[in-house]
Order: sequence, then C-alpha cells, then structure tokens
Amino acid sequence: MMNHASNDELTGVFPSAASRQSRWRAQREFLRRFLAQPLGVGAALIMLALILVAAFGSTIAPSNPYQLGAERLASPSWSHLFGTDHLGRDVLSRVIYGVKPSLTVALGAVAIGIVLGTTIGAVSGYIGGAFDLVAQRVMDALQAFPSLFLGVLVLAVLSPSYLNVMIAIGVVITPAAQRVVRASTIAVKQSDYISAAHVIGAQHRRVLLSHILPNIMSPILVIASAELGSAILIAASLSFLGFGTPPPEPALGSMVSGEGRQYMTQAPWLVLAPAVVISLAILAANFLGDALRDVLDPRLRI
Repeated sequence: MMNHASNDELTGVFPSAASRQSRWRAQREFLRRFLAQPLGVGAALIMLALILVAAFGSTIAPSNPYQLGAERLASPSWSHLFGTDHLGRDVLSRVIYGVKPSLTVALGAVAIGIVLGTTIGAVSGYIGGAFDLVAQRVMDALQAFPSLFLGVLVLAVLSPSYLNVMIAIGVVITPAAQRVVRASTIAVKQSDYISAAHVIGAQHRRVLLSHILPNIMSPILVIASAELGSAILIAASLSFLGFGTPPPEPALGSMVSGEGRQYMTQAPWLVLAPAVVISLAILAANFLGDALRDVLDPRLRI
C-alpha cells in the first residue's frame, strides 16, 4: 500500500509560492539597501576588481614578472607604468601577480577563522556551563596576544607555507569571531521557537544547525567582511617579516620588505605600488563590512 506524504512534508520539500515570494522580497530589499550605500558599493567593486586581477593576472599582466631586463630601477613610464625594480623586472606585472597569493591567503584565513569561531561560539553559547567558561578563558588567552605576534608564534610551531599562514591568521581571527557568534547564539536561543523545538524533542545538533545558525548568519557575514581587512594586513605583515611567499614569486608584503625597503629612497615606486594596493584592499574590506552591518542590522532599519 502506497503511503502518501503529508502536506507538511511536501511543504518542507517543495517551498510554497508564498515563501519563495517572501525570500525574493527580502533579497530585493537587501539589494536596495546595499545600493543606497555608496561607500559599500565602491568597496564591493574594488574587491571584485581585486578578485578578477587575482584570477586573471597571467592574462592581464603586461609582461613576465620574472623576466630580467636591462632597464634597472627605471622610473614609471608608458612602457613600465609602475617602473622597474633593481633587476629590471616590471613592477606592475609583479604587483598584479602578487595580488593572487595575498588575497588567497587572506580569504582562506577568514574562512578558517570564521568556521572555527562560528563552531566554538555557537556551541559555547548554546551549551553554556563549564564548557562555555573554559572555552571563553582559552579565547581570552589567545586574544591577549597581539595579532601579529600570535601569527608569528603559530608559524614558529608550524613550517611556513600557504596553508600554515592561513591557519596562523585564522587562529588570530577566531577569538573575535567566536565572541560575536556566541553573543548572537545566546540571544537567539532564548526565543520561543527554540523552546518549542526542545519541547517537541528536537536534538541539540538539529536545533543548532536548523534553527540557531540560519538566524545568526547576518552577524557572521558582517564579522567575516570586517575581518577580511585584518587578514589582508596580517598576511602582508607576515610576508614583510619573511613568513610569506618565498622569492622570486611576488607577494605584496614581500615586495615592500625586500627590494622596496632596500631601494626606497632611490626608487620609491617599489614601495608605493604594492603599498597602495594593500591599502586599497584593506579600506575596501572595512567599508564593505560597515555597509553590510548597516544593511543587515535591524536596529538601523527605518
């Protein structure tokens, strides 16, 4: 005998037209509010441009960034828009190639930090008790270290590599991220629908994943975009200290610390070019985070 699915089950599998229309209205409202933020739109365009440069750097670079040339320390000109370095290599091409490792490390570090912070913060805020007490004291201990020092300390334990640099910066990001997620979890778990889920016997994992996590996505997105700027700065700082991409592969931080610092008075463009790109990326990430906070925070809605 064939069992027919109930209306509730079918509604869960096939969302109703009303729910789809409601989500569409919410998306349009989000887009409308975001487009009303000129700094946020400009920051998003800058971040999109950096991502495109990182993805298609080998195509848009005017020359080979590793190719040595006779024009050494040549000032910016039409043939070399950002000048050349002490080995005659085109600085613009090296900056374009340097965006990819710097941005990849920053985005990977933010992903690691947000995943760790969300996991620790959500579980800690939901369970509470002794686990929450121990977890928060560990986070306090990590947050007591300066960001750059903590990153260097993690890399001292691990061998410097792309993945380990991401992990080091992710560890730095985790305490701040988990505090935001923990506070949001504590606020959401006091809601009536969470109490109702407990009453009908929902498992803790289901409550966390299906009821709490979807309702704290807004602060998670905001903290992720806000921490992206910090990740870019820390990645550039670690690269400046020699923990980043090994030469001759270009990276924005190492370009400032290596030949840039050595020939800074003679050829200032060696420092200015990568430094301007780093500054633009950090400013864009910060402005994007502020815009998302203004759009997603219900207290700021009119």
